[in-house]
Amino acid sequence: MSFDVPDDRRYLESHEWALETDGVVRVGISDFAQDELGDVVFVEPPDEGDELAQEAEFGVVESIKAVSDLYAPVGGEVVAINDDLFDAPELVNEDPFGEGWMLEIEADDLDDLEALLSADEYEDQIA
Repeated sequence: MSFDVPDDRRYLESHEWALETDGVVRVGISDFAQDELGDVVFVEPPDEGDELAQEAEFGVVESIKAVSDLYAPVGGEVVAINDDLFDAPELVNEDPFGEGWMLEIEADDLDDLEALLSADEYEDQIA
């Protein structure tokens, strides 16, 4: 099975993705991760204003099969959460790289992104 792995973002080995725009990093989980989880029924994000360290646990995603911890791809302040996921957690399955995003972090150091996997490296990991 082939999974969508957009090359405009970076990836954690734990299957979160990071997309940076003007110093703000949008975070979600990959197509592979949502497929492995099955139907997502609940997402527990951090609160806006929370400070996160790179690779620190920031919340959980719950599916009919499992509960998985979520990890921050960069350190910084949470500046937005996707409120749509409270009423429609299935967006994570339907559009993991778009409407299913989870939070946005104002990055302390954008160089943190360089430590993450490229799309090619991530594809090799999930192959």
